[in-house]
Amino acid sequence: MAGRGPSTGYVLVLRLELTSAPGTLGRVTTAIGEAGGDIGTIDLVGQTGRRVVRELVVTCRNEAHAEQVTDTVAAVEGVRVLDVGDRTFLAHRGGKIAIVSRLPLKSPDDLSVAYTPGVGRVSQAIAARPELVWDLTIKGNSVAVLTDGTAVLGLGAIGPEAALPVMEGKAMLFKEFADIDAYPICVDARGPDDVVRVATAIAPGFGGINLEDIAAPACFEVEERLRHDLDIPVFHDDQHGTAVVVLAALLNACRVVGKRLEDLRVVVLGAGAAGTACARLLLHAGVPDLVVVDRAGVLPGRGDDADAQARWLVEHTNPRRVRGGLDAALAGADAFVGVSGPGALPPGAAARMADQAIVFALANPVPEILPDEVPGNVAVVATGRSDFPNQINNVLVFPGFFRGLLDARARSVSDEMKAAAARGLASLIEREELAPDLIVPSVFDRRVAPAVSRAVQEAVEQTGLSHLPSQSRAAPDPT
Repeated sequence: MAGRGPSTGYVLVLRLELTSAPGTLGRVTTAIGEAGGDIGTIDLVGQTGRRVVRELVVTCRNEAHAEQVTDTVAAVEGVRVLDVGDRTFLAHRGGKIAIVSRLPLKSPDDLSVAYTPGVGRVSQAIAARPELVWDLTIKGNSVAVLTDGTAVLGLGAIGPEAALPVMEGKAMLFKEFADIDAYPICVDARGPDDVVRVATAIAPGFGGINLEDIAAPACFEVEERLRHDLDIPVFHDDQHGTAVVVLAALLNACRVVGKRLEDLRVVVLGAGAAGTACARLLLHAGVPDLVVVDRAGVLPGRGDDADAQARWLVEHTNPRRVRGGLDAALAGADAFVGVSGPGALPPGAAARMADQAIVFALANPVPEILPDEVPGNVAVVATGRSDFPNQINNVLVFPGFFRGLLDARARSVSDEMKAAAARGLASLIEREELAPDLIVPSVFDRRVAPAVSRAVQEAVEQTGLSHLPSQSRAAPDPT
């Protein structure tokens, strides 16, 4: 259960001044242990006369527990607390990313090549042949991570400044897993029009735009308008990244339980951005019977004032015209995809599903149902958490997805690309490896990004949605 043990999210860094009397350090470590802290490292960082300065790293359950541990240490005889730091905050100090030059600047000759006068020739070449921007600038390996801060993690509309650490983290993942240079763009926007204007204005400098943490329904409008207006791919990760991993996991879960995607009855709980994207992609992939449930119950159930996304769901889901709530939708269902909230799937409701059922409980940090609460008819369980098997995590998709888009110089994103990415991801689990607790690879499996990238590139080629000539992916010769 979440919160019972120390969490890596609360790691104290304590700098202490101790008397050199024997046993002082031992009393400190004993006090920390009795207070429930987990000591990582202990370093000697200085010594003056009869006093020593040590730095201790201590994992705690939460902020209140960290304060308790600090107070306990401060009460130990012969100890003075010099500084208290949170390792997470210390790691973020000054930001987590930086721009690094790829060329040396050690001489006038270096400067003349990287900047004036040499750069002028390059700019003239791009002005004459605009397609050269992909080869002679950072555009071909750059993604804008764009947010208005209206739906950041599970924190809500906390604003663009507070969103910046999250966007920096996203940029780190792009670089680490796909060697893509991603840039956080956090905008103070007053609605979709502002976000669209910013994205359109900055598009010339990027090979793609990753929309991030934009609240529904604005996220749907922003993406749709940018897809129409821009000639570079636009991908809303909260929607489509989730959907791709869900489809990949469902493909492999079907292999585990001996069912076919084309025969499934699927229930999606949550009609927001992620739920809508999951429903659309699963239908595109061939799921014939999909029911969406929101707070009001099974769709349809809305009037003509529903937004465009809700109307689409009403028109394309629930072929058996199920009425009622979640219980009614789950009767005989083969798979459940939850993108809603904690505890939203009671064990009794899950028991109404078919034998060998599949449950994806993706609410984070507390899922719709915990794996140890599922009834016996459920054969495969996945969550969004790293401390349970089968983690449905967007990082399995977006680095490799954009790597493929950039390398193929895609103009846009299609459902065919998303389905191909899901199949590429699913293929990494070999038949002999498949098991109820292994349906998706680890986020640290270095095969993931290349496999997703290859699948996306092939789909770009097949759909003809590339800036490159169809017969050649070779870079144009600037001379």
